Amino acid sequence: MGLLSGKKALILGVANDRSIAWGISKAFHQEGAELGFTFLGEALEKRVRPLAESIGSKFIFPCDVSQDDQINQLFQAVAKQWGKFDILVHAIAFANKDELGGFFYNTSRPGFHLALDISAYSLIAVTRPAVPLLNPGGSIITLTYYGSEKVVPNYNIMGVAKAALEASVRYLAYDLGPQQIRVNAISAGPIKTLAASGVSGFKSMLKASETTTPLKRNVSQDEVGSTALYLASSLASGVTGEIIFVDAGANIIGMQLDKEN
Repeated sequence: MGLLSGKKALILGVANDRSIAWGISKAFHQEGAELGFTFLGEALEKRVRPLAESIGSKFIFPCDVSQDDQINQLFQAVAKQWGKFDILVHAIAFANKDELGGFFYNTSRPGFHLALDISAYSLIAVTRPAVPLLNPGGSIITLTYYGSEKVVPNYNIMGVAKAALEASVRYLAYDLGPQQIRVNAISAGPIKTLAASGVSGFKSMLKASETTTPLKRNVSQDEVGSTALYLASSLASGVTGEIIFVDAGANIIGMQLDKEN
């Protein structure tokens, strides 16, 4: 029996086989969970559906998290398909590409609203209808990045959105604790994904991270998946409201010195 045998998990945010959400999905599947997936639009459906079907998923449903009616339709479908479920993974973020580079003060008002809506408010929006369907002991997991705490050049508005997301994790954990539903975030190091490619200078970010982390390497989607597995399972039954770093230790470094001097 696997750690998640008999559990049902809804995964929001798989874009392709390089997505962090796919690494999480594989880890859950290997430990016995039944998985459901969402997609946004026809182009992503063509990528997501074959992946979902490759691990036996029978629940693949469209959802634009900026539209409350679509969110409600999603959870109506979840209730019909599963009744109750156990794990919700929120791996969704978006900002206009032209705001992920240059000066942060050039962030537009519409761009700010869009990034905060999709990247932060959407966690609240999907949690609300999920709560009545989540079993006691349920787990909600989202993804964040260290740019929420410290300045990462070009991350800009997404750093602000991730800060809002992390605060939301804490408030949701407080709200849902009495129902024995846990809410946590994983702060992953930079990984080459479709979403990350929109950040200007991302290749430099990867290289810098690799040379400055204590482990002298970047992390993989599978390593993030393993941490999500822990948070989703009974092994983390006492963990809620936390931001768990999976970044090869990058977040502990305050200064990097030239060893030759």
